Amino acid sequence: MSLDLSAMIPALTETVLEAGKTVMEVYETDFEVYGKADQSPVTEADRRGEAVIEAALKEIAPNIPIVGEEAKSEGKCPDISGGLFWLVDPLDGTKEFIKKGSDFTVNIGLIRNGSPIMGFVLAPALGKLYWGIVGQGAWIADVKGDAVENTKDIKSRKADPSNLVIVASKSHRSPELEAWLEHFPSAENVSIGSSLKLCLVATGEADLYPRLGPTCEWDTAAAHAVLLAAGGHVETPEGTPLTYAKDLKTFLNPWFLCRADTSFDVPKLSA
Repeated sequence: MSLDLSAMIPALTETVLEAGKTVMEVYETDFEVYGKADQSPVTEADRRGEAVIEAALKEIAPNIPIVGEEAKSEGKCPDISGGLFWLVDPLDGTKEFIKKGSDFTVNIGLIRNGSPIMGFVLAPALGKLYWGIVGQGAWIADVKGDAVENTKDIKSRKADPSNLVIVASKSHRSPELEAWLEHFPSAENVSIGSSLKLCLVATGEADLYPRLGPTCEWDTAAAHAVLLAAGGHVETPEGTPLTYAKDLKTFLNPWFLCRADTSFDVPKLSA
């Protein structure tokens, strides 16, 4: 299927902003929190946000199947054997959302043959939008209401091994992560929630993001595309690129490491 990805940017921008508005409408209320089968929390914002995105994507690209986090949790998953499909996480960072924090995102990623090729990441409480097309570039902009302003190109930076910034999860720390971070005693450590961690590497604000814990493909796809478009890398513990549609039952990722560049050696991710 031939796609003009650049031509899709205006409609996808409108879609992610509309989903962000829907999420924030719930955020401003005294919403209820439910539990999914895997015991992870879910709110009305997750469900309503995904409904907005799914309806829009069916209009934008009716022939591209959609894998949404909430639909998958209910056992619904389309045939993606054609290799081209959307991965949607309407609310990444639900724990931060529930705590009325600001580190949560709305995510739309496009996958082709296992690799992310385009992604949109909106942080609605922060008024920031990140997007990228692999091979064409990546951008950041301010969001004010329905307006996108101050659009700027973003690029991952050349790392200085003696002056590293490492970003890590705010809500999902682990002994394995802490042990890995001990290899970098002089590094500055930044904690932030959701897919914003990958975005900080993409914008040149951080050098490394190690994930030594569980994630699903919809958690990472959109921001992974932004990072690749900005010149960064995401690799598995074996040093190979992180791919998608690995396990169609769970859509789980292995541990992974996001890097601004690969010009210096880092310890392997291991237990």
